[in-house]
Amino acid sequence: MKIGIIGSGYVGLVTGTCFAHLGNEVICIDNDVKKIDMLEKGQIPIYEPGLKEMIRKNVKEKRLTFSSSIAQAVKHAEVLFICVNTPPKESGEADLSFVEHVCQDIARYMTSYRLIVEKSTVPVQTGEWIQKTIKENRKAGVAFDVASNPEFLREGSAIHDFLNPDRVVLGVSSPKAEKTLRKLYEPLKAPILITDIKSAELIKHASNSFLATKISFINAVSRICDIVGADIEQVAQGMGLDPRIGASFLKAGIGFGGFCFPKDLSAFLRMSEKAGVRFGLLNEVLTINEEQKHYFVQRIENHLWNLKGKTIGVLGLAFKPDTDDMRFAPSIPIIESLQGEGVKIRAYDPQAAIKAKAFLKAVTYSRTPYEAARNADALVVLTEWGEFTNLDFKRIKKLMRHPVIFDGRNMFDGGELKKLGFRYYGVGKGEI
Repeated sequence: MKIGIIGSGYVGLVTGTCFAHLGNEVICIDNDVKKIDMLEKGQIPIYEPGLKEMIRKNVKEKRLTFSSSIAQAVKHAEVLFICVNTPPKESGEADLSFVEHVCQDIARYMTSYRLIVEKSTVPVQTGEWIQKTIKENRKAGVAFDVASNPEFLREGSAIHDFLNPDRVVLGVSSPKAEKTLRKLYEPLKAPILITDIKSAELIKHASNSFLATKISFINAVSRICDIVGADIEQVAQGMGLDPRIGASFLKAGIGFGGFCFPKDLSAFLRMSEKAGVRFGLLNEVLTINEEQKHYFVQRIENHLWNLKGKTIGVLGLAFKPDTDDMRFAPSIPIIESLQGEGVKIRAYDPQAAIKAKAFLKAVTYSRTPYEAARNADALVVLTEWGEFTNLDFKRIKKLMRHPVIFDGRNMFDGGELKKLGFRYYGVGKGEI
């Protein structure tokens, strides 16, 4: 098929590249001319494992092109995916102005039938506004359909998630739209759920909010574990063996971050309020998540006594491993809180250091984990990068001023580190 991707950010770029990989002719559009220029030169604006190689392969085979002209995409494509940004307003509600502008442009340039698909995460009933906007701005008699196809891509494993989905959700309002999207996704041989558009829109927000709830729940339990001397990993394992609960998203840490969970949770809460439904649970999920970062900083202060003038080495800045995404990363408020107490920060991240500079000030960025540990009064782990599992802790102990580790991701075996002479503090593990 001929596919147009409008918005070449994280979701759009991965989606467009994977559709091209499946044999479709894809054009990715973005109004950021610099980004398009980068992509045309083979430079990738985000870090996602395997994406650079897949883009270059499909560009070479002429299945994937880039442009800043939305008119070109509308002329080229039978199916147009809206993948533009929907940032949160101060109220928590999603800002849909980019979606509206794109719909106006699509309508103006359409000369024959097009299927317009919501791929961006949008509030329920957005499909109705898209339908209305295109209808009001199209040329007389030009037919179109609107559909919803929420994405379930995890940063760091997005290509695998796209090509091996556990489900594909298609919210449609016509047999033609359903037939077209079924054909497009047929090569993946994945379970396909056909719904109405509003249900599809709700599925994404409800899914992310539920997963965020599991994370906040286990983080709240981890604080109890610290106080009473239980081990949160054993508690989570015992809970996760119950098939009604499941083990996923029961890993205690410093709270969830990234662009999706905080944004989608706030938007879902705002949606429920507008619908007149009291959903206080979501408020508490957000509160626990914010408190978890403060709790982690407080534990550092409790065990180091005075923080002023001390140097702390930080391992990991991105909100999760295998990405350079710093949006809503827990590392930001944690580092800023430590700096507010007079701490000097020396940080290392294998991918996110460049982007981190836009979010964090007065941080010394290290080229290696060992450089971050040099003369540090403590080492703080904020992102569970795989390379950290191979660290030489004997070497790190010699480099540090005081061998103290605060493991915000429960990456390491505290017992083994204690044998090496470290004081180790995990999350929900007390002092080992």
